Amino acid sequence: MSNLKDLSTVQNNIPDSMGINLFTADADLLPLLSLYLSPELLSHLTPHLQRLGGLAGGHLEKLAARADKHPPELVVRTRQGNDCSEVVKDPAYQELERWAFSEFGLAAASHVPGVLGWHAPLPPVAKYTLFYLFSQAEFGLTCPVNMTDSLTRTLKKYGSQQLVEEYFGRLTSLDADTYIQGAMFMTEQGAGSDIAQTATIARRHGDDWQLFGDKWFCSNASAEVAMVLARPDYAPTGMAGVSLFLMPRVKRDGSPNDYRIIRLKDKLGTRSMASGEIRFEGAEAYLIGEVGKGFQQMAEMVNSSRLSNGVRSGALMRRALTEANYVAANRQAFGRSLANLPLMSRQLEKMALPTEQARSFAFQVAAMLQRADSGDEVAKKAVRIMTPLIKFRACRDARKVTSDAMEVRGGCGYIEEWTEPRLVREALLGSIWEGTSNIVALDVYRASAKEGALGAYASHLSILLEQAPPETQNGLRLTLNEVLDFAEREISAKNEGAARDVASALYNIGTAVIFAWEASFDGMAHRIKYANAVVAHRVEPQLSRLRRIV
Repeated sequence: MSNLKDLSTVQNNIPDSMGINLFTADADLLPLLSLYLSPELLSHLTPHLQRLGGLAGGHLEKLAARADKHPPELVVRTRQGNDCSEVVKDPAYQELERWAFSEFGLAAASHVPGVLGWHAPLPPVAKYTLFYLFSQAEFGLTCPVNMTDSLTRTLKKYGSQQLVEEYFGRLTSLDADTYIQGAMFMTEQGAGSDIAQTATIARRHGDDWQLFGDKWFCSNASAEVAMVLARPDYAPTGMAGVSLFLMPRVKRDGSPNDYRIIRLKDKLGTRSMASGEIRFEGAEAYLIGEVGKGFQQMAEMVNSSRLSNGVRSGALMRRALTEANYVAANRQAFGRSLANLPLMSRQLEKMALPTEQARSFAFQVAAMLQRADSGDEVAKKAVRIMTPLIKFRACRDARKVTSDAMEVRGGCGYIEEWTEPRLVREALLGSIWEGTSNIVALDVYRASAKEGALGAYASHLSILLEQAPPETQNGLRLTLNEVLDFAEREISAKNEGAARDVASALYNIGTAVIFAWEASFDGMAHRIKYANAVVAHRVEPQLSRLRRIV
């Protein structure tokens, strides 16, 4: 009995961060936001960010863990025997939807005033910061959030006035009882990333269209509206025939639309969110923009999704690093805190570097996006290349950082009761969603060769470098020029085999310059250590290898 009593008093040595505030735990987040947001907006948002950080580290985390264990189910027949395609969501996921769409307005923030009490639509940096914090708790739902946001953006730009009036208000509503969600259905089993092979057919039906065919991977399968790529039955083969349509779940006459969810995917990650296979059987749909311009119009939605994917991957790394730092600071081994052990300290530093890279790069893309939306053509071109760069590199980095965090926690990190397994599973999706690494790296080539994006990116980095601490400028400029020369040479030669090297080099030197720019502001001088680390450990090794090849 005495032995049992003694065991009961042994201090638990398994650190548990449940309830931690993920906003205040991130020491550099608030100072970095002061570089991108007006003092008035930052002051207004800070209490909301603190609230969201607390929820993400506690209540939302618990909801996300439950939703991950209780994925949605597909009901294909009612109890009366009628056919249906109803996705039944767990109550935990439904509550997460209310927090995301209604309470914090993540999908509406860019489009309407009033979100979180602000008098105007929130700028991209503010929106993506909210997205960044929410994603640290729940990854699956951020796909519907982003697709709703992106669909709304595409609808406003290319849709008819009638469609905008019909759907915009509900897509941007903050009322949990009236808002609707969006999706985009592109992927087909026989086409994959080759959109030119789209086989779904659209036929005229009165003033509207009917869709026929199958889509193989439809995330947020139960969304009230979806953007769908299809080919009019009279259109030519290839990309020129692909067109964009808006398809509602319920037709204008109030009856269910003519499509079926064949099954839901049993996925490794994003289990909380329903992804399915959909068959169109004459589904009512409405043309968006011009016939044959579908991919160009959908591309804006895809690029927005790629940016959010990069932000989500950065959020996964941040949550993984926060967990690892917490474990290291609160666990003892060999008579010392783990954080004070040299190898652990080195491991945490190696995890921090790509985590900081993803966030700083995301803030820069978001800031440039705001300028692009205001008509800045150089910013528009820069965003065009920066989006695939963050999608390529941050998503790949997240796979390693989340795995390393699992190792820091040790055996418990491999147990599904803890956060780390979910982070690892979610991170693996980033390099597939909205284009695999190869597809996205080649998109860097296309943006450079056809749209002049590399020159715009180089110009932006040069401007940032001019504002960096003087002692850092010469060395970084030489390295930047060498990377740009390498990229221009390989892109001009159409050397597709070097595309991944080019994308990595452009991203890494970009983050080094951004870090140096950040270090020029009061209280941010420590950011220069990240710039130096990127050059020493990520850029120079690659350049040294390339010099030997040349």
